[in-house]
Amino acid sequence: MNSRFKLIFALLFLPLVLFADAKSNAETYGILTLIPPFVAIALAFITKNVIFSLFMGIFSGTFLINISGNNIFAALYSAFIDLVSKMVGSMADSWNAGIILQVLTIGGLIAVITKMGGPRAIAEKLAKKAKTQRSAQIYTWVMGFFIFFDDYANSLIIGPIMRPVTDKLKVSREKLAFIIDATAAPVAGIALISTWIGYEISLIKDAYAMIGQVDVNAYAIFVETIPYRFYNILMLAFVFFTAYFLREFGPMHKAASRAISTGQVYHPDANVMMNQESATLEPKDNLQHSIWNAIIPIATLIAVAFFGFYFNGYHALDEAAMKIVDANPYAFSSIRDCFGGADASIVLFEAALFASIVAIGMGMQQKMFNLSEALETWVLGVKALVITGVILILAWSISAVIKELGTSTYLVSILTDATPQILLPSIIFILGSIISFATGTSYGTMGILMPLAIPIANAVGIHTGLEGTELQNYIVLNISSVLTGAIFGDHCSPISDTSILSSMGASCDHMDHIKTQLFYALFVGMVAIIFGYIPAAMGFSMYVVLPLALLVVALTVRFYGKKVVA
Repeated sequence: MNSRFKLIFALLFLPLVLFADAKSNAETYGILTLIPPFVAIALAFITKNVIFSLFMGIFSGTFLINISGNNIFAALYSAFIDLVSKMVGSMADSWNAGIILQVLTIGGLIAVITKMGGPRAIAEKLAKKAKTQRSAQIYTWVMGFFIFFDDYANSLIIGPIMRPVTDKLKVSREKLAFIIDATAAPVAGIALISTWIGYEISLIKDAYAMIGQVDVNAYAIFVETIPYRFYNILMLAFVFFTAYFLREFGPMHKAASRAISTGQVYHPDANVMMNQESATLEPKDNLQHSIWNAIIPIATLIAVAFFGFYFNGYHALDEAAMKIVDANPYAFSSIRDCFGGADASIVLFEAALFASIVAIGMGMQQKMFNLSEALETWVLGVKALVITGVILILAWSISAVIKELGTSTYLVSILTDATPQILLPSIIFILGSIISFATGTSYGTMGILMPLAIPIANAVGIHTGLEGTELQNYIVLNISSVLTGAIFGDHCSPISDTSILSSMGASCDHMDHIKTQLFYALFVGMVAIIFGYIPAAMGFSMYVVLPLALLVVALTVRFYGKKVVA
């Protein structure tokens, strides 16, 4: 079978053959399956150009898939055709298309409310309260909890609003991007109602079915995992402690020192991903600017998103579930089920588009601009995020290449042979972080590991004599390891879509964001393992483990962290 026919066959029958191909490719290529993520990540750090790095990572993978015999030129040609096919496939996916439309539309919305002076008015109000770096960072941190329902929306909304405040107070763009990123996925991942819920619950339910527990309450198990989400909880606490104590360490301290001593909130040579502070978007000085010009459109975005999640998810339910919701539509369980079934990419696009219309209407009513100027401003905001759309397409494409090569399957096969009870949660956490780091997706990592983690945890627990509540708690601990390890690796990866959006929202050089955040993420991940997963696997109570881990984080920041001085 020649390369082109193989590609056409794979595209036509992808749902049937992808898993089998991935497994056989993992066995065939072995350690070579690590080439695409290695190339992409290495080049990202070397060149600081994410687009080039992702492109070369994808190409190296498609070349590996298509190489046959000694005809190198035919392999290069087939690899290029395969690369284009994967990019088109990424765009053709309805979820991905919705995400791109959502990103671009929110960019347009932010541009319009910026032109209306809403963010400037909020900045002026907050500046009166946020008179110090401490209060500015804490306000940004608190806002991350308010936009808990989706990590993408969190990354896109908070940065443009808080950036003028943090810039004025000489908080580095790297720190702003870190606060945004560190409160996006960690908050959405543990929120009781969010766009993550449906996916996580479905993975848990399916994995429990593999050990014979078909009627398990997956949502109840999800709630049980929350106290064990060590990385999420500790990262949120870490952000607060660094802001409260005003202490940093590692590369972030260098960035903070630069900002406060020179006033340069980003490095002079930085390749800022998004900078909407152009003259075109500057609000007119002869008009009064109101905080409501930002609050009302964003509140509209949130409100429409909530209603959208409910009704979109309701229509996605099966007939039996619909009857349960109809019987008590305002019950928490009904809201949860509807949110879990919603297509978040479409709903958020709809919400952002409606909020944009509201913002344009408000601006025209206040005579801040006419319809032509409003649309020009909105399109300018969309254009500012086209680069983000390109990066997202490339990130999804390299994930497709990695999946086809069987990179994740290979990693799992070599790292899950030894499964001691005490170390299994930590092994799963580390394995999840490696896969997430290499693929840039926490969602994909959860889907790969959850079907493995629950059966392995169950087998290991039974083998070591656990039963009843103890066995259930042990399985829950390993589930949390999957869910948090995926986010940890996502925080460290330069090809992570959430990290890309955080860099964009903060108008920060993406690689500067990754380099400064990486040091902090590794520290929190280490604390999560040593003071979280290991003692929890040994049977220590959560009332002891979690407070101790939080204390370690606080003391480290206070006594190891260094004051930032001019």
